Amino acid sequence: MARTSRPVPPLDRAALERLALRYVERFATTRSRLVDYLRRKIRERGWEGEAADPVGLAERFAELGYIDDRAYGEAKASAMARRGLGARRVAGALYQAGVKGDDAEAIAPAIEDRALEAAITFARRRRIGPFADSPADRPGREKQIAAMLRAGHSPQLARRIATMAPGDDPAAIEL
Repeated sequence: MARTSRPVPPLDRAALERLALRYVERFATTRSRLVDYLRRKIRERGWEGEAADPVGLAERFAELGYIDDRAYGEAKASAMARRGLGARRVAGALYQAGVKGDDAEAIAPAIEDRALEAAITFARRRRIGPFADSPADRPGREKQIAAMLRAGHSPQLARRIATMAPGDDPAAIEL
């Protein structure tokens, strides 16, 4: 027997609020991401009633403490640094997530402070420079530097780490 699907009813203010609450309950998010999600749901399902205000709903959730862009940014930056990603890559991810303005400026010094630690973590994971089994030839070293650049590290730091001999102490690197 064929199953017929019922059309999904269009959203109204209460349904939109339930969707938003469910979203922030399940995911750490920013105001910008919540607004994008709600706009997509309105576009997919349609709207019934007076004009929708996803921005106002996101602001209200932020006032209630359900959303905190700065806390999200700090957690995201810390997680990315632990994975060995550099400051440029972290800043780009935060911008993409909607962490901007004062929140981004407040997080930036912490990102810069962890730049060396993140670069060493990345080099250790990828066996670059002091963590390699054998010294890399020039083309190999250039590939290592390129990998570090794609991970968001500064060119100077990437070159310093990649040119270190295997077994050197990475703590000797100064920014």
